[in-house]
Amino acid sequence: MIRQFANSIVVLVVDLILFLFNGIKYLFSLPALVYNRIRLFLDDTNSVIKESLIALLICAVGDLFAGIVLGNMEFFLKTYPGLMVIIPGAIGMRGNIFGSFGSRLSTHLHIGTLSPEFKKSDILYENIVSSLILTMLLSVLLAFVAKIICIVFKFPSISIYDFVLISFIAGLISTIIMLPITMFISLKSFEGGWDPDNITTPLIAAFGDFFTLPSLIISVMIVGIISAVPLIKIVLFVIVMIVTIIALIFGFKSDSDIKNIVRQSTPVLVLCSILGSFAGGILNDSLTTLLKNQTLLTLVPLFSGESGGLVSILGARLSSGLHSGLIEPELRPKKHTSENFGVILALAIVMYPIIGFMAETSTVAFNNIGIGYILTMIISFIAGLILIILMLFVVFYISTISYRRGYDPDNIVIPLSTSLTDSISSLILILVSLAIFTIF
Repeated sequence: MIRQFANSIVVLVVDLILFLFNGIKYLFSLPALVYNRIRLFLDDTNSVIKESLIALLICAVGDLFAGIVLGNMEFFLKTYPGLMVIIPGAIGMRGNIFGSFGSRLSTHLHIGTLSPEFKKSDILYENIVSSLILTMLLSVLLAFVAKIICIVFKFPSISIYDFVLISFIAGLISTIIMLPITMFISLKSFEGGWDPDNITTPLIAAFGDFFTLPSLIISVMIVGIISAVPLIKIVLFVIVMIVTIIALIFGFKSDSDIKNIVRQSTPVLVLCSILGSFAGGILNDSLTTLLKNQTLLTLVPLFSGESGGLVSILGARLSSGLHSGLIEPELRPKKHTSENFGVILALAIVMYPIIGFMAETSTVAFNNIGIGYILTMIISFIAGLILIILMLFVVFYISTISYRRGYDPDNIVIPLSTSLTDSISSLILILVSLAIFTIF
């Protein structure tokens, strides 16, 4: 019995030594395993990351311009109270409408139903008309939602006539610019052998951000001139409402694909406008804090734009994957979806510190007092990772569920996910900023 007990102890000690040996061996081999996994991942996704990173860096330049403009809009924000409420929604609307437009063009180019030369075709005509209708509808709706939010939360604000005319005129100016730009980006990226899913939506968002705030400023100045004769303002308001209603009726009763695009996009974009206006409400409520910290005010469009760009890249890639059969519409992420998740996380880790650095640099360049490079980069990085990890699964489930129910993800995923991103990003950025300020 003693011999058996001794043998058991020896066996136990040997097993323990072997276990410890294998554990130590595994720990020493872990860096190599991680390195090989990362190398394989980068080999598989190298072109995607390269194309997307270039697009996001260009997007950051456009967002920086928007941030600089916003950071120097103190006069307009004080003269036209409530204007801040409409800004995130207006910026988001351009990305939503033209991001979806670009995503639809990308899908048609991928499956061969649209020529890369963009010759006159029913598909192109229907997409252009749909974008115009949606722009008019959403511009008016955004104005009404912004006014309602100002009333509910008791924010000082301009009149509903001013809101509608400012939003509508800015929308038309942006549309005239954005339609040809979106088509050009989709065409040239496809012709150049690049995947439009990786670059179209962030570049469109960049141009949308670049032109939206100047368009708003121009429209504010136009409305300021019109306000000298109140009757003209009322007449133009009535005309805008009538034209918008006629356009909406035409869209819903059309016999072409315009009806499908408008019908599927309208409910989603209505929700997006509400979310965007709530984001504006959050910013308006924090306006005093933002005006005291020029870096944060500059960072708002940068953070929102880059987050929207990352989310829209994921949405476009998942949509094309579902259409082409590379991704099965299942409620559990599999290999191709997980790779896309990895790409977005890798891009996020690189981009968020960069935009923090850019925001602080622009503040210092204009001789304003910043909050410091390290602090800005920490705020941007932490807030960005929190946001992106949350949005990965939101975008995945929106894409999968919409496709399973027979809807075109191109009409739903990008506008809904980017609008959610806009509203959540403002809240997360402000909360993280306040937390970091408290700690440091």
